[in-house]
Amino acid sequence: MSTELSLFAGTDLAARVERADRSLMAEGARAAARRNPQENVLLQPIGSGLAVWAGAASPLDKVVGVGMGDDFEDSTLDAVEQAYAERDAPVQFEVSTLADPSVVERLTRRGYLLTGFENVLGLRLEADRQANRAEGVEVSAVGTEDFETWLDAMIDGFATPDTQGVASNEDFPREILDDAMRDMASAEGFTGLLARIDGVPVGGASLRLAEGVAQLCGAATLPAFRRRGVQATLLSTRLATAAAAGCDLAVVSTLPGSKSQQNVQRIGFQLLYARAILVRPAPSS
Repeated sequence: MSTELSLFAGTDLAARVERADRSLMAEGARAAARRNPQENVLLQPIGSGLAVWAGAASPLDKVVGVGMGDDFEDSTLDAVEQAYAERDAPVQFEVSTLADPSVVERLTRRGYLLTGFENVLGLRLEADRQANRAEGVEVSAVGTEDFETWLDAMIDGFATPDTQGVASNEDFPREILDDAMRDMASAEGFTGLLARIDGVPVGGASLRLAEGVAQLCGAATLPAFRRRGVQATLLSTRLATAAAAGCDLAVVSTLPGSKSQQNVQRIGFQLLYARAILVRPAPSS
C-alpha cells in the first residue's frame, strides 16, 4: 500500500466516521417508527452522540458517537438512562478509543461494564477504482423485485458465521434481524447487493453512502458457497461503486481478529480505532 493512500487515524477522521454511524442509526430508528407507529422509538441526542431504541432487543438499541467534541451534562445522561429503563432495556454505549476518555470514566463510575470491543477499519478511495469479480460470481444492485431474496440471503448467511477471532456476544432472533435490516435499508444512500452463481442467490451485502463516507454495513455468504470469492467480489464491487459516487473514504466495523477483518485488511484497509462496548443492565435484570 502506497504511503499517499494511508490514513492517519486522528480525532477529526474518527469524528467523521462516528457522525456517519450516528446518522445511519437515526435513519434506521425513524424507519422503525414508521413501520410500527405504536412502538415507543427513542431518538435522543447526548452530546455529539445519539441514544437509539428501535424495539425490544433490536441491533439498533445503543448509544453511538459520544465524546467526539461535544460534552453532555449528567442530567442528560440521567434522562437517557431513564428512557431505556422505561423500555425495560439495558443501556449500551459504543465509545471510540479516540473519544474523550472522561466518557468511559463517567460510565464506569455509574456501573457500566466493559463487555467487548469492535474494530473500525478504513480505506482511502480513488475515483478510478475498479471492481474485481471472482469467476462465476455475478453481483447486482437490489431492487424491489429481489429485496426479499436479498434479505433472506443476508439473514441465512448471518445465521452461520465464520468462526475466527473473538466471538460475538450478540445473537438476534430472525424476526428481529428482519425488522432491523428492513429499517436500515430505508436509509438515504443505502444500497443492497445480491450475489449469484449460475443464477442462484448465494450471498448479499449492503452499502451506505453519506457525506463522502462509504459504510460497509454488512455482508454474508450462504455456507454452501463460501471460499468461492463471493465476499471478495461483493467487497470489491461496493468499493468501486462508492468511489464512482465520489466517496473518498470507506469504513467497516468488525469483531477483533475476525474473518471479516482479515478479508478487508488483505485489500488495504487499515485499523483506525476500536470502540469499547459498555453496558448497564436493565433494572429488572
